[in-house]
Amino acid sequence: MFYLNIILKENETIDDLQYNGLRIIQKKDGFRFGLDAVLLANFADVKKNDTVIDLGTGTGIIPILIAGKTGAKSVIGLEIQEEMAQMAQRSINMNGMDNRVRVVCGDIKESVELFGASRFNIVVSNPPYMNCGAGLINTRDSKAISRHEIKCTLEDVIKAAAKLLVIGGQLAMVHRPNRLVDIVWLMRKYSIEPKYIRFVHPAPYKKANLLLIKGTRQGGVELKMLEPLYVYDENGEFSDEINDIYCRGREQRQNPKRTSNGEINDIYCRGVRNIEQ
Repeated sequence: MFYLNIILKENETIDDLQYNGLRIIQKKDGFRFGLDAVLLANFADVKKNDTVIDLGTGTGIIPILIAGKTGAKSVIGLEIQEEMAQMAQRSINMNGMDNRVRVVCGDIKESVELFGASRFNIVVSNPPYMNCGAGLINTRDSKAISRHEIKCTLEDVIKAAAKLLVIGGQLAMVHRPNRLVDIVWLMRKYSIEPKYIRFVHPAPYKKANLLLIKGTRQGGVELKMLEPLYVYDENGEFSDEINDIYCRGREQRQNPKRTSNGEINDIYCRGVRNIEQ
């Protein structure tokens, strides 16, 4: 059920998430969620009555999808950028989820002071992928902060998760494969035992460009490598698993456009259809 009187600010759109009528507010030229966030929301093992927090929630896409697809008792999105946090909360209100989902504007490094230790069953995070010294820094703050470790580092995220999780609770993350060693080392440093790793490939003939990883706070030693996830199949169409994640029926499956080098096209807007400008 949607609130009808949502006021859009300048340069904002309402986009259809193509799942149970859910929608999200995004900026036309700001940071827009991508396939990585959708995969993470699907990867997290959220059970009925779980308490969940998303560290660095951005647009609020992950809390919205988790609340829409699971029986989580409560979902919190933590976002340091005030404008982004307010926009995410408006999306939550628009979807009628404010009884289960809320966004808090705050710093990941102060998350224990905000919420308390050993509070959550599940922590999810789609953190910035690039070090501050890696690549050109985007001059638009929301994009730069979302993509570069300006406001928080990978260690900040994992350290906070370890404190926020109950014993036996789960951290689920999406990141780049070249940071795998750092992720595993930091998880173990903060007593989160890596449990599952899954690599995501644009296509069967392409190398992985994303990884999904889950770890358990004070869990036993047992790491499982899951089957690779392919975004496109050999024919250049979305794979069956991607269609299942997006809940597309056969009549909705279309041959996607590809970039010149075969990578995922327009990854930050994939899976949404603009319905209002």
